[in-house]
Amino acid sequence: MTEVSVESDVVDTIRRYADSGNPSAYFAFNTGNEHFRLPGVPGLIVYRPVGRYLVQFGGPFAPPDAAGALLRGFVALAAEQGREIVAVQLQGADAGPYLAEGFTINQMGASYAVDLDTFSLAGTRFMRLRNKISRAIRTGLEVREAPYEEWADQVRALDAAWLGTKGPDVKPLEFLVGQTGGPYQHLRRLFVAEREGTLVGYVSYAPVYGPQAGWMHDLSRRQPDSPPGVMEAINKAALDTFREEGVKWLHFGFTPFTSLDAPRLPGYSKAFHWFINHLWEHGEHIYPSRTQLAYKEKWAPSLVLPEYLAFQHGASLPALVHVFRACNAI
Repeated sequence: MTEVSVESDVVDTIRRYADSGNPSAYFAFNTGNEHFRLPGVPGLIVYRPVGRYLVQFGGPFAPPDAAGALLRGFVALAAEQGREIVAVQLQGADAGPYLAEGFTINQMGASYAVDLDTFSLAGTRFMRLRNKISRAIRTGLEVREAPYEEWADQVRALDAAWLGTKGPDVKPLEFLVGQTGGPYQHLRRLFVAEREGTLVGYVSYAPVYGPQAGWMHDLSRRQPDSPPGVMEAINKAALDTFREEGVKWLHFGFTPFTSLDAPRLPGYSKAFHWFINHLWEHGEHIYPSRTQLAYKEKWAPSLVLPEYLAFQHGASLPALVHVFRACNAI
């Protein structure tokens, strides 16, 4: 068995083996991730060591007939290190090898997407959204796609200003969100709202591979004093661009604790399912799921994909805490 750092073929591997439909597969080559391979076995596993856990992102990015062998090798690696595995953002199609290895799998939330072939902002349902966008544009905003290099300094400054509104000890989220800059920026697309050369807000879009290929609304930031509707205006411009290009899907990514009505997998933990429901009801101080979902539902998503958490040694709160530690959320 072998461990490898980020390699030049990681992107190609993720593209080739994104068949499980994980819309966030692009996050597999975020800076800071580690990648596990087995000699002679195609594919890889993405993870971060956090305390006594190996926190895995997604399932094995591998052909279906190789996923089990890759997971068994990863289990052996965890045992060698005296660690255990918790895997986040598994898709339903990933579950088989984990169930075969005795993992407990519970739904953690869902991701959302809009079918651009049928989407329209016409009609009374979207009247408030249209009006909000129009009011934002009337403040003098110019909204367009832009080269990242031209805006990199202002993007970093805006990130810092936005983070400053969250509190003095809050760190930027990692692992289950995308990034800007770095070696893979050329794969992303940046849409900005500016006024007289000053960045008011931006949305970074990440590529989505697999059966629902398209783009994902990833990082979004706006100036604290920006007018209402800035983010919606940016996303409307991106949505129109993608439709003109013939893109099928616009994804809005994963939100934990939401849409918890998917079929339960064999051996799931009833107690943990109750706990995730409890976090939906009372956990806004831990993660702003309701706020995120409200924004996504403005766009009437037509596809809801349940996403799962897999525990190697039974569902546990410490394992969930280490997932949030990997994300810098706590």
